[in-house]
Parts: sequence; structure tokens; C-alpha cells
Amino acid sequence: MPRKLSRRTLLSRTAALTLLTLADIAEAGPRRYVLVPSQSSIVFAFRLNGSPQTGTVPIVRAEFTVDTGNLAASSADVSADLRGAKTGFFFATEALKSPQVLDAGNHRLVRYVTQRINLGRSGQIFDGATVDGLLTMRGITRPLRLAAQLTRPPGTAETDLARLYIRLSGSLARSDFGASGYSDIVADRVDLDIRAAIAAA
Repeated sequence: MPRKLSRRTLLSRTAALTLLTLADIAEAGPRRYVLVPSQSSIVFAFRLNGSPQTGTVPIVRAEFTVDTGNLAASSADVSADLRGAKTGFFFATEALKSPQVLDAGNHRLVRYVTQRINLGRSGQIFDGATVDGLLTMRGITRPLRLAAQLTRPPGTAETDLARLYIRLSGSLARSDFGASGYSDIVADRVDLDIRAAIAAA
């Protein structure tokens, strides 16, 4: 006789469900999603004189296609406006946007376009999934792999895919994109945490 799961276990599993586990009960096929700007942003972390600092960049455009029948065929195209970049210090923010670093005056947008989605160990997108894509910054395009998660809002029905949450995280070397200014006080490594809420178009 099958073991009866506790209510707590059932709730925990429901919260962890991703689109892959929904593929059999949701209508399969590519579906277009648009950004919910008020719930979306890019957080970056860096070290200034050895001390950890964080900042944000607003996402201004994003296009997503989610295929519930074949998640590996899904795609994302995200752009952020570097002119809106902010840190906790005014002078650090101005230096960040200067020609020596992001050069936001001449290269307003940073863009990330996915090329391949690698599903996780159990064939799911919350279990070690990664995304290979191309990041363009300061007019330089380089490959960048990010960890990926795709989830529903807590409390929504298993078949309700009207709104989803995407999280991409990883790190890059800013010098790879020519943003090498102030290297004596700012570390080369920058950590990224991209969080986007998307809604079915």
C-alpha cells in the first residue's frame, strides 16, 4: 500500500514544482511571456577596497518563450539600462557609469540572450539547471553560463502558468568586457543575481 504523505510534505513538494513537472498537465508548446518590471531587477555584487558592495540595474526589456513540453527549447532575451545603475555610494555609482568602467553614456544597454538551456540532474530546471548565453556589454559580446531557476508564485495552482519567476545567477570578470577601470580599488569579479517576474502575453 502506498505510503501516505503528510500535509507538510505535500506542501513542500508543491512549492518546489517547476514547469518540467507540469509538462504532463499543462498545455505543451511554446508560450510567450512579458516582463513584470516592478518585480524584476539585476543585483550585482563586487568588492571595493576589499569590502563587499552591491548595486542594482533596472531591466528595461525582456522577451521569454517557455515551452512546457520541452523546457530545453525555451529562451530568454533580457536587456538592462546601465544609465540606471546604482550602488550604495554616489561616487561609486558615478565611477561605475564612467567611460573607464561601464561607459553607460556610449553603451547604454547590457543584453543577455540565451543559446542553450541545460536541465538539472533530475531533468528539472530547479535542480542544478544552467543556461548558456551571450552577454553584450560595452559593445563586447562573450559567452556566459548562469545557474537557472524557474518557479511559480507560492500558492498558485499547478496548472496556473499565468505568472512565473525566473532567476539567473553567476559571475563574470569585468575586464573581459573592457570595464577594467579603477582596478586598484575595485575587484575584477562581479557576481550577478537576475530576478524577473514574467506574465503570459
